[in-house]
Amino acid sequence: MSQSVDSFLAMLAAERGAAANTLAAYRRDLEATEALIGDLASASSMQLGSLSRAWADLAPASAARKASALRQYFGFLVDEGLRADDPSPALPTAKSRRPLPKILTHQHVAALFERAEMEAEAGRVPAIRMLALLELLYGSGLRATELVSLPLSAVPRDAPFLTVTGKGGASRMVPVSRRAQAALSRWLAVRPDAPGYLFPSRGKHISRIRLYQMLKELAVRADLPPEGISPHVLRHAFATHLLEGGADLRVLQTMLGHADIATTQIYTHVNSARLVELVNQKHPLAQPST
Repeated sequence: MSQSVDSFLAMLAAERGAAANTLAAYRRDLEATEALIGDLASASSMQLGSLSRAWADLAPASAARKASALRQYFGFLVDEGLRADDPSPALPTAKSRRPLPKILTHQHVAALFERAEMEAEAGRVPAIRMLALLELLYGSGLRATELVSLPLSAVPRDAPFLTVTGKGGASRMVPVSRRAQAALSRWLAVRPDAPGYLFPSRGKHISRIRLYQMLKELAVRADLPPEGISPHVLRHAFATHLLEGGADLRVLQTMLGHADIATTQIYTHVNSARLVELVNQKHPLAQPST
């Protein structure tokens, strides 16, 4: 690979806090493209346009990811004065839009919590832990990895917030509802005496895979289809239901830890009915004239 690619990846790490996995994925995409068309730094619009044939069998999401890496790379070259032109407009465009997230209805969420709360009332430690995990997934919108790896120190004694380390090592403060605080207090009272993590397991913390399994097992006991339940689906439900309740998109972006507001905007698709209702109720022209 050319030195410009190394410089581009160094910029992503230093200025944008890109994680190691992200940098590795960018490098793979750029290396694969260079293997197809030659030196990337001097690639022409015609060469980039020819990628449509090479990418013809790729899934739309894969082609879009590769195109995004290349656009950012060529933007970096222009910004650094390493190229006078940006050939990236010639890149193939994705054939389909990003799929909309799976959504849980309020009734599904209620059924899941009803079962979790009933099981926790029996006082069994795994059930109390499950309720705390569920409250943080739906009540705070945490990613699965963020949740299972929460250090014990992330739970403050005097404020209803968690300190969460998200993608790229970025930290953010996440509000914790009164319900989640109560569930956390119950869990801390019975939590095994182990240092390090809020949800310890075998000297470390419970795994993402185990979290998935526990959720699907809970869904079955709640008479819900397990294929429709996952940590990410609950995160989507958190975002969707907050928007339905009138939350500001920028506030939601901060809570979810999205670097780009465009990522958060995908949740607005569920809000069309509410927007129509707001226009009919709140727009000045909707008010009867006197």
